[in-house]
Amino acid sequence: MRGAHVVITGRVQGVGFRLWVEAEAVSRGLSGWVRNRRDGSVEAVFFGEDGAVDAMLAACGDGPASALVTDVAVSDTDETPSGFEIRRTL
Repeated sequence: MRGAHVVITGRVQGVGFRLWVEAEAVSRGLSGWVRNRRDGSVEAVFFGEDGAVDAMLAACGDGPASALVTDVAVSDTDETPSGFEIRRTL
């Protein structure tokens, strides 16, 4: 099991990124959360099987069709959320 904290930058707000992240994470059996940040980035935590987390991180590099991702900064986290939620902007 692995936890990953990510900050995704580029054109990632106003393009359905959070809803896309939620659907992709749930389809991979991951728990966690996603939210917009006031600086224009999207922040998320993913927790689950190593392979599923890795696949989610790779998918975040592309994002939904209307997004233009320029960077995905990843760090490990000990956070172990249950379920998946979209959080309020930070």
